[in-house]
Amino acid sequence: MAGGGTSQAFVTGPRAAVLLNANAKQVNGRVRDALARVVPAEDLFFSRSAEDANRIADAVIARGYRTVFTGGGDGTFVSWVNRILDHAQRRAVPAPRFGVLALGTGNAVAEVVGARRACHLDALRAFSNGRAGSRRLELLTCNGRRTPFAGIGVDAAVVNDYQWLRQRLGDTSLRPLSTGIAGYFVAGAIRTAPRVMLERRSTYCEVVNIGAAAHRLDAAGRPVGPAIRHGELLYAGPCMVAAAGTVPFYGFGLKAFPFATQRPGSMQLRLMTEIGVPTVLWNLPRLWSGRFSHPGLLDFHAERVTVTFEKPMPLQVGGDAEGWREQVALGMSGEAVELVDFRARGELLN
Repeated sequence: MAGGGTSQAFVTGPRAAVLLNANAKQVNGRVRDALARVVPAEDLFFSRSAEDANRIADAVIARGYRTVFTGGGDGTFVSWVNRILDHAQRRAVPAPRFGVLALGTGNAVAEVVGARRACHLDALRAFSNGRAGSRRLELLTCNGRRTPFAGIGVDAAVVNDYQWLRQRLGDTSLRPLSTGIAGYFVAGAIRTAPRVMLERRSTYCEVVNIGAAAHRLDAAGRPVGPAIRHGELLYAGPCMVAAAGTVPFYGFGLKAFPFATQRPGSMQLRLMTEIGVPTVLWNLPRLWSGRFSHPGLLDFHAERVTVTFEKPMPLQVGGDAEGWREQVALGMSGEAVELVDFRARGELLN
């Protein structure tokens, strides 16, 4: 489960565990060797299965690491956070602080803390040298699973179509078109968008507030209209996407939840009701920067909601496909994690 090698600079800094998915394509021999030169063998862990991951999570808590770096994308971060928080709760001990090494496809959490792709060694050195601060990240739950964001609908369909594309082009000369942001664009263009355009109408959806009072937001993120109380409908009608986040990003700099951090204790719920594909494509730069507004784009601050569709829809949690659901419960978990934050002291890792 562990690799070898040490670096005096890292050893003399604060001790941290580094957790990597050994099956991830980004965790190749070059990355392994580079990390083994800066991380002590006993602090570097590679998981190859769910059983490995559970043993590693238990070891991390038992050894009392104060900081844990996860190497991968948002799905990897979500998986480790859930395992480690569960093990910490079972042992009745405080959870460690989390750091992110941007070694995945989607890196929404890395965007928040200023840790960029291919800068994992710089991130570890900055941490070791005390050039990183901390920030608190609230988490939501999707059907009981902790995550910084989740969505049901077209956004999750793109994730599924991206996986379909990778499976078919991954071992061919066209592989560059199936990975990273290019892969998502190609999958969306050749699979998701045509399917959405061929549908006669968006799927009917009902969103009910099952938490504290929720608030509809205007295009600037300000509350408008009366509070939506427990048990009341936030929305009923056609819906393409129902998504929620406690972080602004979806990865690749896409600012899907521009108002996510404005109201502590609440998530931003974003509903895309009926917006034509041509409109989305024409306004893609504004959508990407979080400045897009449209009558069919509805935003709320909410503590907890249920989302019910008239038929099963694709679901993604932390950017990973999670099958199909007719109903999901989205709500604040009541838990927060502490993150290593390179922006806090101006150490933006580009």
